[in-house]
Amino acid sequence: MTLGMLFREGKETLRKAGIGEWELDAWYLLEEVTGITRSRYYLDQECPVEEADEHRYRELLQKRSRHIPLQYLTGVQVFMGYSFLVDEQVLIPRQDTEILVEEAVRHLRPGMEILDLCTGSGCILLSILKIIPGISGTGADLSEGALRTAERNRKNLGVHGAFVRSDLLEQVEGSFDAVLSNPPYIPSKEIDGLMEEVREYEPRMALDGGTDGLYFYRKIIEQSPAYLKPDGMLFLEIGYNQAEAVQNLMEQGFTGIRVVKDLAGLDRVVYGRLKPQIDGGKKCLTD
Repeated sequence: MTLGMLFREGKETLRKAGIGEWELDAWYLLEEVTGITRSRYYLDQECPVEEADEHRYRELLQKRSRHIPLQYLTGVQVFMGYSFLVDEQVLIPRQDTEILVEEAVRHLRPGMEILDLCTGSGCILLSILKIIPGISGTGADLSEGALRTAERNRKNLGVHGAFVRSDLLEQVEGSFDAVLSNPPYIPSKEIDGLMEEVREYEPRMALDGGTDGLYFYRKIIEQSPAYLKPDGMLFLEIGYNQAEAVQNLMEQGFTGIRVVKDLAGLDRVVYGRLKPQIDGGKKCLTD
């Protein structure tokens, strides 16, 4: 069996299985197993494949044919240009979420402290810590498995940061210049209609946003002011049709609320700044 023969077999296997990007996925799996580069492949398609690699490739093809996400098979997803380890304990980082990071980075500077709620793989927090040296941050998640994955990513990226097991803010201590979150926001009744890769394999607790998809936004918006420093900011990733609802929720406690669209022109991020407090000793309107 040569590289060319095996790749052709892989493409046909995934095509018959109904995998959308069957050719690309077949290549990524071949690359994962053999370590081959595109340039070398085109120069050396007749190179024999070791039997162990042939067996491993077919094993991965069968798993992908069952719609197990490619990233769970390769164990890696690139986000903000950094490689993050991913497994079944965490939501696979999406390019849409890079909008949240990019917008937050515009407002953050060295010396600030940030909190990432529902941190998952840690991709939001750790990317910001890489981009802006001198920022310190904490990631919180209820899933112990997710926190283990996030800690592995922290070590691999070589940044300082802390992770805490917490149901949103319950076990969080301290105050922060910014709170960020990509919380679960899919309405419960819509999860069964998601593509198979998502509904069957990604952690449901990272997807399910309650009856109307707004459960976690309500909690975060209500609780975060007590953990924000004066003039602190809240950044939230949202579903494409949730901007108005989340804006309305934020209006009581936040000002300067903005909506940012993703590359497809869909609403993706809502953020705002903590309103001045007239009690609690943080800031007085009459000062």
